[in-house]
Amino acid sequence: MPKPYPQEFREDVVRVARNREPGVTVEQVAADFGVHAMTLWKWMRRADVDDGTKPGTSSQESAELREARRRIKLLEQENEVLRRAAAYLSQANLPGKGSTRS
Repeated sequence: MPKPYPQEFREDVVRVARNREPGVTVEQVAADFGVHAMTLWKWMRRADVDDGTKPGTSSQESAELREARRRIKLLEQENEVLRRAAAYLSQANLPGKGSTRS
């Protein structure tokens, strides 16, 4: 997978594409910066969503959602460990299972 372009570079290219002269295509701007035209179109769509001019999930919301899902997965794993530990300990405390009761 190719290395992602720095965010500042993306913002600069999008700004140039938005402020291009009449008659200059997005494809020409993309070629000038050495990126694929489809890549620039995607960056422009993402910028529109992030700016609130088009509906969608912003980059910040996506990052927060990704972090929340990661945290939920971790908590579910911790919960499973605790559930198994509780089941093990409850079995160890049953009479006749290693207990020395008189």
